[in-house]
Amino acid sequence: MSKILIRGAKVLGGEPQDVLIDGSVIEAVGTGLSEEGAEVVDAAGKVLLPGLVDLHTHLREPGREDSETVLTGTRAAASGGYTAVFAMANTFPVADTAGVVEQVYRLGQQHGYCDVQPIGAVTVGLEGRKLAELGAMHESAAGVTVFSDDGKCVDDAVIMRRALEYVKAFGGVVAQHAQEPRLTEGAQMNEGVVSAELGLGGWPAVAEESIIARDVLLAEHVGSRVHICHLSTAGSVEIVRWAKSRGIDVTAEVTPHHLLLTDELVRSYNPVYKVNPPLRTQRDVLALREALADGTIDIVATDHAPHPHEDKDCEWAAAAMGMVGLETALSVVQETMVDTGLLDWAGVAERMSSKPAEIGQAKGHGRPVSAGEPANLMLVDTEYRGSVDPAGFASRSRNTPYEGRELPGRVTHTWLRGKATLVDGKLT
Repeated sequence: MSKILIRGAKVLGGEPQDVLIDGSVIEAVGTGLSEEGAEVVDAAGKVLLPGLVDLHTHLREPGREDSETVLTGTRAAASGGYTAVFAMANTFPVADTAGVVEQVYRLGQQHGYCDVQPIGAVTVGLEGRKLAELGAMHESAAGVTVFSDDGKCVDDAVIMRRALEYVKAFGGVVAQHAQEPRLTEGAQMNEGVVSAELGLGGWPAVAEESIIARDVLLAEHVGSRVHICHLSTAGSVEIVRWAKSRGIDVTAEVTPHHLLLTDELVRSYNPVYKVNPPLRTQRDVLALREALADGTIDIVATDHAPHPHEDKDCEWAAAAMGMVGLETALSVVQETMVDTGLLDWAGVAERMSSKPAEIGQAKGHGRPVSAGEPANLMLVDTEYRGSVDPAGFASRSRNTPYEGRELPGRVTHTWLRGKATLVDGKLT
């Protein structure tokens, strides 16, 4: 059946409307639309949003299929309401050539749970010494427009300048993992009161802030675009706010976990809370929420970082950094931003769909819920509240910081170009 009628959904959190999908596009939006010839989805009380877009996902394939694969990662994405994800380049081999990015791109096409847009490495092997094949990756079938050495900082100012100059030629963007490596040698958690009491190596806020300050000035000098990955401190917010006031072409993202969790959780020594950048203070959390609300921070990105059990279930110092996030992101945003009154659902759609699609140039995604647009949509039961059980995750990994925690909201349906990838909370 090619027609689907979504009956009585609150589009972007507004008044109930019907949305008729015909094939891969939205045919009509209104009230009292005819059910004739259509499969009807009862969406009463639920919120309909454009499919979410994640600008920062680690799918691990090729090379670390024990953590995640394109198939399991995109299934997790569909479970979380995502219709497109951008796959980071720190795979094995690194996605620093046209061949590797095309492999990831074609795997995404093959599995079909969401669109996969590879991110190309900025430097060969993520080593920070020589620019990767930026032009070749852009001209490949994958059409790469976003480049990042995420997991490592492009700390050489000359290399960063050259990358910004190179991508400017085709409208690309460099996404920087802001971490001055010399300032974070041996760091285990946020530098502050808790790290001092626990005796763990501190990760100072200035290690992030100094790189952001340098890079926005480089972007201004070159006249290019820079995107700041997983911004985590109040000071970083102020630098980005200043840069935007000067007209510098900078965008920034925040992760769901940095909107909710603080370094106080590290007192448990549970490695599930070990992440890069580290969990910060409550002051930082509140500053990040306010910045996301006022637009200083442009988007929410998951930094979905799956790891196998043995890489996290060990002593703190040896544990890998990172958390899975695709399947819980919207719930955390509802908890921290919507239920607190900082954002409405239209604001969520902008920060989790339309704006990330715009930054990454994800065609057909983040579009308005209106006639003639691609039917990339998701439906969320905002009244639901339940505890997180990672045993039910579609991701291959289980390293979530929310296990057993009660969170609001449950994605019930996801449609990719009119094809249901999630129905009543179950993958198709």
